Amino acid sequence: MKIYSRLRTWILMILLIVIVVLTGVLTHSDNQQDDSWKTRAAETVEHNKTELANPDIPDSFKKQMREESARQQYMLDHNYPPIDNTLWGGMITASSLVILVTLFTVIIAGDMVAGEFTWGTIKLLLIRPASRSKILLSKYLTTLLFAATLLVLLFITALIVYGFSYGFERLGLPHLTVNAAGQVQEKNMLLYVFATYGFKLIELVMIVTLAFMISTVFRSASLAIGLSIFIMFAGQVITLLFLRYTWGKYFLFANTDLTPYLEDRPLAEGMTMGFSITMLILYFLLFNVLSWEIFRRRDVAA
Repeated sequence: MKIYSRLRTWILMILLIVIVVLTGVLTHSDNQQDDSWKTRAAETVEHNKTELANPDIPDSFKKQMREESARQQYMLDHNYPPIDNTLWGGMITASSLVILVTLFTVIIAGDMVAGEFTWGTIKLLLIRPASRSKILLSKYLTTLLFAATLLVLLFITALIVYGFSYGFERLGLPHLTVNAAGQVQEKNMLLYVFATYGFKLIELVMIVTLAFMISTVFRSASLAIGLSIFIMFAGQVITLLFLRYTWGKYFLFANTDLTPYLEDRPLAEGMTMGFSITMLILYFLLFNVLSWEIFRRRDVAA
């Protein structure tokens, strides 16, 4: 009730819709799908063949070029145009805006518990006939529900915007992947889109849980929100620095984004989907245990 009674919440939701619409308008291409993509695909295949003969190119780049050549050749052989100017391409583009959902939810999560101490309402809350664990759990679940609401709002808005922009044709296009043997495989595009948003949801939950834990630890709402946003944006930069070392793969933000596993391209050698999920579960338990213990043991001055 507190969240949705505030004007700030509705401003964030309206802002999310506006940004999705603007992104759809700015990225929309009026170019209709024609046979020109075949020329570009053929040129890509020939260019990659030439570059693969260059001994100065690292093996990792050569692997990517082989996979791209196999994918482009398969598209030519089966007359599968690119998904760029389709509804699927728009939905995948919109998935990058989940970072806005994360940012907006972090603002709410950072104020969820710390705000009670800032405004002094924590005293009125704790005298109610409910345990501290129940109070903290209700706040945490409310934060997750708000995050899910924003994510569904993003998905539906993107579906409407890109549906009207590109139409609902070519919904039967498959998602093409290249296995370890270099063979191209067709997978369901709808499942791929859902998987992309699902993995983004996992990343969203982890960052929101971290922000909620920080909100519980600090009594200042502004400090909790500021620190949470800083960690959210600095986390990826720190990850790039830590991945230079073997222990860098144990860092939280090296495992939050699971979407590279959809393309079988982990961030570091030795990382697997199972490893990242295990690390996320451990961090998830750590954040919640810290939140519960600190909130349960904290003294509130009269």
